[in-house]
Parts: sequence; structure tokens; C-alpha cells
Amino acid sequence: MEDKLHEECGIFGIYSTVERDVASDAYYGLFALQHRGQVSCGIAVNSDGLIHCHKDAGLINDVFTPEVMTGFENGRIAIGHVRYGFSPFNPKLEAQPVTVNHIKGCTALVNNGALTNAAELREELELKGSIFHTFSDAEIIAQIITRERLTAGSIEQAISRAMGKLRGSFSLVVMSATKMIAARDPFGFHPVCLGQLGDSFVFASETAALDSIGATFLRDVKPGEILTINRDGIITSDTGNATSGKTALCAFEFIYFARPDSVVDGCSVSLARQRAGALVARRNPVSADVVIGIPDSGLDAAVGYAQESGIPYGIGLIKNKYIGRTFIQPAEDERKTLVRIKLNAVASVIKGKRVVMVDDSIVRGTTITRTVKILREAGAAEVHFRSSAPRFLFPCYYGTDIDSADKLIANRLSHDEILKHFGVDSLGYLDPAEIGEIAPEVTLGLCDACFTGNYPADIKTNTKKPVYMTRLSEREK
Repeated sequence: MEDKLHEECGIFGIYSTVERDVASDAYYGLFALQHRGQVSCGIAVNSDGLIHCHKDAGLINDVFTPEVMTGFENGRIAIGHVRYGFSPFNPKLEAQPVTVNHIKGCTALVNNGALTNAAELREELELKGSIFHTFSDAEIIAQIITRERLTAGSIEQAISRAMGKLRGSFSLVVMSATKMIAARDPFGFHPVCLGQLGDSFVFASETAALDSIGATFLRDVKPGEILTINRDGIITSDTGNATSGKTALCAFEFIYFARPDSVVDGCSVSLARQRAGALVARRNPVSADVVIGIPDSGLDAAVGYAQESGIPYGIGLIKNKYIGRTFIQPAEDERKTLVRIKLNAVASVIKGKRVVMVDDSIVRGTTITRTVKILREAGAAEVHFRSSAPRFLFPCYYGTDIDSADKLIANRLSHDEILKHFGVDSLGYLDPAEIGEIAPEVTLGLCDACFTGNYPADIKTNTKKPVYMTRLSEREK
């Protein structure tokens, strides 16, 4: 695995007042969210009350070929999803949207997040006769909403009842025959925003997706809120599942997950990263000749570090944007080669210089060593590493792929051991106490559990695999 966090997915939805090519809107919206998930993707279109869904493993332009896109009929509602996901199973099987056809009609659902009580909910549903086809939280949520819809007066009421049973993080866009509905968990772990495109309304994980189709940002979906779009316009409702006002937006949305051109809950992501870099410079000064960022998410933080420290900013590493991600390559030797192809040093910026190298975070520590080696071979006299995030010490249970502290290098090695492991001359981090200072415009609290261990919501305590996820040999132990 590369030394990066991976978020579970990005979600998108559009409601049009007239039938048109809403599939194309979803296609372009998902393109803007591709960074949030590169394992699988899907689009579901509501055409006159019938839902047509196409999903598969792969990137947007691989899955949605011109032939596939022409297969979608015009419609009034479409939802879409890009998924990272860390299930060991078939990525095509786990792709979203999840579609359900039942006595009350058809629905489709996309989700961003991770339920901390998923195992308990699944077991409860299975004992009542539910049959699952995937291992995703989205299918669990869809099953609960469907069951609640049998007795609820509306799909909104069914979603509200379902939310009362869910623990952890979730951001949903649900499509019924006549409505598009967004819902966000009461803590607000992951963002969902609302935009307008003419007479149409759009939901998306980030404002960059609104920009990509020319939509205007209206507002964010509030934690614990359900927003419904139908023929009457926008209807908002409180789910009654409040958390006593406590909110916990994931700090990594600003540090790494979101695009720098997005605005998350009122704060520019690019500006937040520059502030983080400036704070790191203030607390971790060093004598150096040039500040460089590791593309792409370390660039804004490097600019902030340079501005605060007075050390000139330079473009010292070039990223090949056309190569696949290093972590999906099967062999270690291939990953090492691909790191070389993916990143290359600009020797004229690096040679003979004392270099401050800034990146968004240190997670597993698997690629930084090789990046430092590239700088050394380019002639760097010194390499000083700075992280625009605090030390990552605790696992995350709310939607990233770090579910064990054993994967975190800051948990396995001491400060001096990490220095030696990376081959750097010094090492500095953002102070956990300064997390709130990077995004002062945000009115929500920020979740810093991966840095402090202060989990805002229930966490997993039972890590035993269910029987359907274990081999026979494992069950015998």
C-alpha cells in the first residue's frame, strides 16, 4: 500500500424538472470526484419511474464508454458513485449505486462513509430473512430503508427511521421514482453540498463537482439533516437523531481528501492547506534553501510553509499524471519502479540545496523513503521532511482504510527511528492542537481521532470476521 489514506467514495446526484440527458451530468460530476475513489464507479438513471443502473470496476472513462452512455435513456433524476473501498472481494460486486425493487417501488442509493455497527445490523437483518449480495454498508442501509418503507408514510420517514439505527459515518443520496434525497449523519463526518443548475438541483461530495457541470453552490447539507428534492422544490427535515450539537467533520477532508479547488463546509481547501503549512513552519523552523511539495496534495502546504518561513518555494518534483496508482501493482519490484516513473526530481532546483520536502501526512511510510532517495540522487545536500498533518497514531473507523494501528509508522517507530527509516535530516508535524486553526471558517467541530484517539462516535470493538468472510482453515483455529 502507498503512504496515503484512501477515502471510501464520492457521491453525486441531479434532479431535473424536465427529462433530459441527466446521465451525462452524473458522468461529468463523477469525473470531478474521481480522486475520491478509483476502484469502481456507477450511475443510475430514473427514466419515467424506472431505474437503469450501470456499474463496474475501473475508472469513469473506462466504465462509461460512449456505447454505455448512449444506452441511458433521458430522465429526470440520476445518481452516481466513485468508490475506493478496501474490501478484499470483487470490486465489481461492491460497486454502487445499490438498487432495490420492492412492493413500494424502486430505489437506488449511494453512500460515503463507514458504519461502526455494520456487523450487528447485518446479523439482525439476516436473522429476519434478508439476503445480501455484497459486503458494503450501502446495501445494509438500503435494506433497512426498504424495510422501514413498508410501514412508513414516505421514503423520507423511512430514511429518518433508518438513520436512528445507524452508527458511524454516512452521507447518502437516495433516488426514488419521484424524489432525490440527501442525508448526512448527525456528526457530519463527510461533506455533502447542494447546488443549482438552472431549474435542476444537484447533490455532491464536493463543490468542485458542482463547478464541473456549471452548477451554483447553494449550501451544505447539515449534519443530521434530510434534504428532499421533488416537483415542489426543496424540502428539509430534521431527523430527530441529534448528537447534542456535537459535530465531527473529518479533518482529512482539508488535509488530503478533497480537491484544493473545493470549498468544504464554508472553508477553501487550498487555503486550509496553506495555513497548515504555515503552522508547521512556525513550529518546525529549519535553515534551508528551497521548499518543495510532494504532488499533488502537498503543494498548497508547501506554499504556506515557504511564505511563513521566507524560504523560496520551488517545483522540485514532477508527477507523471498518466501512470496508474502505485498501490494497485501486485509486485513490490513493480511498485518501486513505478514510484520512479511517477515522481521525478527537477535537478536544477534540488542539486546542492538544503531541501524542505512537504507532504500532507505520513501514514504507512512506504513511499517517502523512495522519494527521499530520488532527491538525494538528484544532488540534495539535506532533506528535511514536514507533514501538514499531525502524527497519525490511531486507526480510523469512519471511512478510511486505516482500521489498525499496526499499519501506522508513527505507532511502530520512534521519532529517531523514523528519521533513520526515511533517511531525512529532520522531521516535523502539525500540532494536533492546531487542527482547528487550518479551517476557522468551519462552524462544525473537526474529527481528529486519528491523531488524538478522541473518537466522537461509537467505534468497532468486535473485529472478528463473520463466517462468510473467513476460510475454512481460519474457522478451525
